[in-house]
Amino acid sequence: MWTVAQQGRSQGGQPSSDAIDPFFILMTFPGESKLEFVSILPFTPANRNNLIGWIGGRSDGDTYGKLRAYHFPKTRFVDGPLQIEARIDQDPQLSSQLTLWNQQGSKVIRGNLLVIPLDDTLLFAGPMYLQAERSPMPELRLVVLATQDRLAYATTFDEALRLLLEGRGNGSITAPSEAPSALTPTTTTSGTPDSISTLIERANQAFADYRRLTADGKLAEAGTKLEELKRTIEELNRVEVPRK
Repeated sequence: MWTVAQQGRSQGGQPSSDAIDPFFILMTFPGESKLEFVSILPFTPANRNNLIGWIGGRSDGDTYGKLRAYHFPKTRFVDGPLQIEARIDQDPQLSSQLTLWNQQGSKVIRGNLLVIPLDDTLLFAGPMYLQAERSPMPELRLVVLATQDRLAYATTFDEALRLLLEGRGNGSITAPSEAPSALTPTTTTSGTPDSISTLIERANQAFADYRRLTADGKLAEAGTKLEELKRTIEELNRVEVPRK
């Protein structure tokens, strides 16, 4: 049995959880070439926190209202949103910063955690806001990005993406899991710092163009930029970052 994936919440400083709401993205389904406007909803097995699959609600043309379900192989263990958030809470530097922000006079508000399918990779993205006791308007303070074996955070999406692709989290290197990730390509190629930097800049530019075109209502052009971002991320995933 499938159940809607849960995400963490914080009510008055006390941890809680609730079901993830569906969210829209522009994407191309595996095996197809047409870009679609899709509502995504991730699922876990009943009474468990790991992801078992996701359902996409289609919105375009003759496919309007149709659902397509994808499930992960039983041999692959895929972290769910609550497990990703547990990794966030276990990060020493980030955890201490959140504790500091939650002191008297302010509180941390976690935004919705998005689970975004990118071909054979899942990208988790979640904002964190800080709300002062005397101010009704929360302020975005951190963007947290994660894959199955990486976690990174920064004050902007661009910087968090750069750290994630470099395998670093706010200045610290995240150790990979003992077993190879089922969702990360295993083939790598060596890359120079200059080539890696170029790919990161290209990814940041594609994302900036995607946001601008989406805001302007130019969805077809925005979709092209999203595909460019996906290809760049795939290329970066195949690059072996030199270690000192």
